Amino acid sequence: MSLLVVGLSHRSAPVSVLERAALGADAQVKLVQDTVAAEPATEAAVLATCNRIELYADVDKFHAGVAELSTLLAQHSGVGLDELTPYLYVHYEDRAVHHLFSVACGLDSMVVGEGQILGQIKDSLARAQELHSAGRLMNDLFQQGLRVGKRAHSETGIDRAGQSLVTFGLEQLAAGGDVETWARGKKALVIGAGSMSSLAAATLARAGVAEIVVANRTLDRAERLAQILNEGDDTHVTARAVPMDAVPGELTRADVAVSCTGATGLVLTADAVAAAVEGRTGEPVTEIDIPATAKQTPAAAPGSGLGTDENCPLDLAAEQSGFSVMGEAAVAGMAAAELEQHAAWVDNGTVDRRDAARRTPEAEAELIGALAAAAARVGRIPERRRPEPVAGFDRPAPALFLLDLAMPRDIDAAVHRLAGVRLVDIESLAEASADAPMAADVDQVRRIVSDEVAAFGAAQRAAHITPTVVALRTMAADVVAGEIARLDGRLPDLDERQRGEIRQAVHRVVDKLLHAPTVRVKQLAAEPGGAGYADALRTLFDLDPETVAAVSRAVDSTDKKDRPA
Repeated sequence: MSLLVVGLSHRSAPVSVLERAALGADAQVKLVQDTVAAEPATEAAVLATCNRIELYADVDKFHAGVAELSTLLAQHSGVGLDELTPYLYVHYEDRAVHHLFSVACGLDSMVVGEGQILGQIKDSLARAQELHSAGRLMNDLFQQGLRVGKRAHSETGIDRAGQSLVTFGLEQLAAGGDVETWARGKKALVIGAGSMSSLAAATLARAGVAEIVVANRTLDRAERLAQILNEGDDTHVTARAVPMDAVPGELTRADVAVSCTGATGLVLTADAVAAAVEGRTGEPVTEIDIPATAKQTPAAAPGSGLGTDENCPLDLAAEQSGFSVMGEAAVAGMAAAELEQHAAWVDNGTVDRRDAARRTPEAEAELIGALAAAAARVGRIPERRRPEPVAGFDRPAPALFLLDLAMPRDIDAAVHRLAGVRLVDIESLAEASADAPMAADVDQVRRIVSDEVAAFGAAQRAAHITPTVVALRTMAADVVAGEIARLDGRLPDLDERQRGEIRQAVHRVVDKLLHAPTVRVKQLAAEPGGAGYADALRTLFDLDPETVAAVSRAVDSTDKKDRPA
């Protein structure tokens, strides 16, 4: 197994970069096709969601694979390689398996524990199967990832640690209040009719909104979703469909709007939202003048112990609180030499460990080292600070609530500044979820992931030796057949019963001689570092490599026939 994943997500890149790098359905297909056409890769799959883009591949060379996959991501995303590189992460072999399993369990989601990612992984596998880019490794990996994710949700309380982006977004709109109380009787506009929009519509219906209007570029899809909502047994909502050109008028009537489309441009501009609020209230909409104090995060508290180490390259007293002084935000903009000095300072353990619960010193040092390497390639680390806060001070009660779940965004971020509007988007969701409490069940899920990674690796290593074992037994059977044929020529007077007894005796001897070694070699091959046992077996018994390869191709062909389309 030479599994490689190269990607970026909300954990490694700001929303502005994720927006520009977002891949449409056609771009995802082309990326997969170009990846398997490239020399280092034999299999490939793309996992693209609203907050991550990851390219998985089975490669024969690590460094060439990283270079090729990074270049392909840059080409198809439209973001230059030099600009994209600092935000990319790379995982290889067991760490790549660990990453996908963690993603499948919701541990790497913006809202920890959300289950929607399982559907997105399933879609990713189905796309790779349709494109014939998923061989044994991709099929085994993604199918096992789905099973691990389902196990995590069924055996632990990870669902309590988080929920879907839709639910979390509605909670943010309700400003911490009860969502059902907030939603009861409201009129909702849902823009888009895809999976996320359908989930938003269903969630709003269950929360108790009185009316849902679905707008979509393809009216038939909007009508189907509206029909499903009207026929729901567990809700009492009135739903109807409208074309996209009816959105401005419907926005004037709506109390809450959720948008999640695949549009590359803005669906709702700040002017359009302001016009809708003005039409609703009859009052002109003004922009909020954010106080200077709201634009700044208070400095670290006196006496915290920060800024006392003369070897630290940072002015710790001037650092913003809420960031680890060992983390990436603290070193944004540093040159490579300063980063290396900072990494050494972190590794010496001379920092106040108030954030130790979130990151270990070893993990921090590894992160800073990686950033130093990135800075060496592209000069400097781009600025990656928290978005400018637009809450935390008095503002008028909202007349319109907006939830933007699209990537790239559907609603102009300038709407944040409009009085009488509350906008929750991917960026503000990331900000809110960063401070969400982690459930104790997360540790249990991490243990499940670790166990499943070990089991997956053992199974892959064991499968690797199977063709060699089959080739060995085939060779032994051929030897037995040849010797029996030679005996028939030398002893023609033997009757059929005698010949049968001789054949059975020879087969039993060969089977008993091969049984213990083949069972043991499978056990040894399943252990870490066991890949060399297949080579040893081929060398000891002088097995023809082409025979082993033919067996492997036959096994792969059988596996593909048994897999769902």
